[in-house]
Amino acid sequence: MKWATYTMQELINEISMGPFGSDIKKSVYTNSGVPVLNGSNLQGFTLKENTFGYVSEEKADSLKKCNAHRGDIIVTHRGTLGQIVYIPNNSLFERYVISQSQFRFNLKPELARAEFIVYYFHTREGQHKILSNASQVGVPALARATTTFRQLEVKVPPLPVQDKIVGILSALDSKIENNNKINANLEAQAEALFKSWFVDFTPFKDQPFVDSELGPIPQGWKVGKLGDYCECVLGGTPSRSESSYWNGDIAWINSGEVNKFRICTPSEFITSKGLDNSSTKLLPKKTTVLAITGATLGQISILEIDSCANQSVIGIKQNDNMPYEFIYPTVKVNIKRLLNLQTGGAQQHINKNNVQNLFIVYPPKFILQKYKEHTKCIYSKISTLCFENQRLAALRDTLLPKLMSGEIKL
Repeated sequence: MKWATYTMQELINEISMGPFGSDIKKSVYTNSGVPVLNGSNLQGFTLKENTFGYVSEEKADSLKKCNAHRGDIIVTHRGTLGQIVYIPNNSLFERYVISQSQFRFNLKPELARAEFIVYYFHTREGQHKILSNASQVGVPALARATTTFRQLEVKVPPLPVQDKIVGILSALDSKIENNNKINANLEAQAEALFKSWFVDFTPFKDQPFVDSELGPIPQGWKVGKLGDYCECVLGGTPSRSESSYWNGDIAWINSGEVNKFRICTPSEFITSKGLDNSSTKLLPKKTTVLAITGATLGQISILEIDSCANQSVIGIKQNDNMPYEFIYPTVKVNIKRLLNLQTGGAQQHINKNNVQNLFIVYPPKFILQKYKEHTKCIYSKISTLCFENQRLAALRDTLLPKLMSGEIKL
């Protein structure tokens, strides 16, 4: 079947920019109502619905064309450029309000599927076209966003071929999303068990309790500093001016990676020379990592690979007496205490000493071992699904440009 070239203007049924900033100030937000989209909702291919701000139904009505509905496509034109998602038919809400950094459009149904167009603009070619009129002066933005977007050319196959392509790619995305939901459930189970045992002490209520620095704890338990039980390691960055330190075979992460649920891939690679001539250290997989400064301050994750880290990351290493299944939720449940100790002027940060000196409740070793036996299968399953998602995403990203260009015939 022959593919045809269209301008986006020919494919678009309706397009409109988001509201002026003065139309959607913080003061108009409510606790419920019509959700307002932000950049975090535009990660990936379909709308992410984890967190929202809201405005009233009346406010949403007043914004008219800034309302987006199922089947609409949302594009970021200011800030994090290149984001483009569609609102699926099974979205949580019937309508949304786009932000002042976004524009929305829908397509002529006889010519193009929303899913197909979104997948196309996630290819390297599609991203290049979206970003071709980007200005990097000040906040990154697309110049004359909707006008220039209308002029972009897209090669589109007949609807039956679009449906087949979308079917292949969306099946992979659906499997990834399902794995993410399973992992979220498993993580909640592990957190609930930790809280029951080591915060509420539910299984030990019949035992005598004694006072401690952290309140009443079961008799025979201890309160000590985290650094007394496990090693806390501050990362570092090899000199960027030494090319021989980079592009080796040793994984290295920056603090942005700690924002991920689990860390399965590095930010970059360094060489043995870079490792030996910098303050960074090689952290073994299952190390709990904590971002101590910047935009990811307070984020916590687990290394699923051996990796070094930069100076904005502290690694907390497991050992025979402190398994990562205990360290990770311990740091998570105490993160507010650590954040209350943050220092610095313009850029707040957590000090390594604060992490080492964090007082924690430490149970007898046999209880810790029993807890590990209860949770190791949960954490192992999470790790397995994370790596499965990595393989599925790699397959999708390999197929994406080949399907969208017609290289793979259907």
